[in-house]
Amino acid sequence: MDVNTILPPNRIYPEKNLLTLNRFCIPKHIAIIMDGNRRWAMLHGLLPMAGHFQGAETLLQIVRAASELGVEVLTVYAFSTENWKRTPEEVEALMKLFKTYIVKQENLMLEEGVRLDVIGDMSKLPHDVRKTLDDAIETTKGGERFNLVLALNYGGRDELKRAVSAIVEDCLSKKLSKEEITEELIASYLDTSRWKDPDLLIRTSGESRLSNFLLWQISYSEVYMTDVLWPDFSEKNLLEAILEYQKKNLRIGS
Repeated sequence: MDVNTILPPNRIYPEKNLLTLNRFCIPKHIAIIMDGNRRWAMLHGLLPMAGHFQGAETLLQIVRAASELGVEVLTVYAFSTENWKRTPEEVEALMKLFKTYIVKQENLMLEEGVRLDVIGDMSKLPHDVRKTLDDAIETTKGGERFNLVLALNYGGRDELKRAVSAIVEDCLSKKLSKEEITEELIASYLDTSRWKDPDLLIRTSGESRLSNFLLWQISYSEVYMTDVLWPDFSEKNLLEAILEYQKKNLRIGS
């Protein structure tokens, strides 16, 4: 079988690396908890922000690799509602990094057909960061090859709280009746209502916690944990995660 007939033209993976890939079992939506930036920096004798900068470079590589493999949506945990508890200096530096990353990669996203979206409570983000994100979302909305979703000021519990509040408000205003409340309706009020639930959740750095990420959406997702720190997570590691996902799905289907 000619791999090039079933996948986008290879720019990252040699054909021999893709021969074991099942083209009918690609996870269309992958979610990643990008953990380990600060530990990576510490191991290299660097300041924490060096780990975050390297993590941003890793994300660019993984977006390209995922797109090449046939993944359609990648949702990444970029900044949680709990991350505000970090030092003011680190939070400020992270906000600057988000702006810099988006501005730097906007043209590349356009060239490669990447659409940018954001989930989370954006109202709490600094105004300049929100504007940068809004502009990039508008600019890339025509991207049809790949969808990159950044979870910013996001927490699974906060998302559910906001969804419940909106449902209660609609019930009080008579837009909804309690009889209409179903799992499908609740899902329609979540930040992620535009996409199918993740097929695969990847967490780096050896931790096995969900860390308040997509608590509703990953109920039936395959989960892949790796000891690799996020800045070291490579295209090869992504392929390994997908191959493991395929093994589990083939066992379930057999």
